[in-house]
Amino acid sequence: MPDVRDNADASRFEIVADDGAVAGFVDYERRDGVVDMRHTEIGDAYEGQGLGGKLARGALDLVRGEGSKVVPSCPFIKGWIDKHEDYQDLLSA
Repeated sequence: MPDVRDNADASRFEIVADDGAVAGFVDYERRDGVVDMRHTEIGDAYEGQGLGGKLARGALDLVRGEGSKVVPSCPFIKGWIDKHEDYQDLLSA
């Protein structure tokens, strides 16, 4: 199962594939308890494996765990949250 981690130095959440490579990421900016998720990308070699959804869920779970809220500037993240009611509570007012 791929692992999602917060690479704070690079300001992005990363999904690490079973082969140990970073398969994708969500770029973000943090400010005042809010994480603005700006761009999501999955590497070409990893497309079609469902990693985008796993990355979204993992990144949002990390944000929830730290008690922050989300601004989904990235259309992929916004669409994912729209489809998953149990994550809509993370949206910043």
